[in-house]
Amino acid sequence: MIMSYDEKLESAGYKIPVTVNKRIFEAGVKTGNLIFVSGNAAKVDGVLKYKGIVGDTVSMEQAQDAAKIAFVNCLATVRNMTGSLANIKKIVNIKGYVACTPNFIEQPEVMDEVSALAIEVFGDAGKHSRVSLGASCLPGGTPVEVEIVVEVE
Repeated sequence: MIMSYDEKLESAGYKIPVTVNKRIFEAGVKTGNLIFVSGNAAKVDGVLKYKGIVGDTVSMEQAQDAAKIAFVNCLATVRNMTGSLANIKKIVNIKGYVACTPNFIEQPEVMDEVSALAIEVFGDAGKHSRVSLGASCLPGGTPVEVEIVVEVE
């Protein structure tokens, strides 16, 4: 039996949340067959799971988990906009921002977990380009923010 993208996420330990956009800007914007999803934090049930700075108060493992949660929250926007994750043809690009100490240089390793999850869930359609950047702080104290671009049917 072939598992759906939702089922693959659940087997990896993540569930797509039900979200409501309360922002002044759009959670995602569709142009042609591309959806540009705004940055998401590692919120579970509307609350940040982790707060702080990677390399100081947040461990590498916590940052990696935060990044995966933020990615799943991005996917929730896509599902809200298209009705189903099955409409995703390709994960085109993933951007990850890591709030970290000045000497922390492992931003790519934080985001590697997101890349691995994207490929685990979406297979070849999950192979993407990526950016991993460090920042002195991020909104609300989140240690990681993720944004994505996806191609849909």
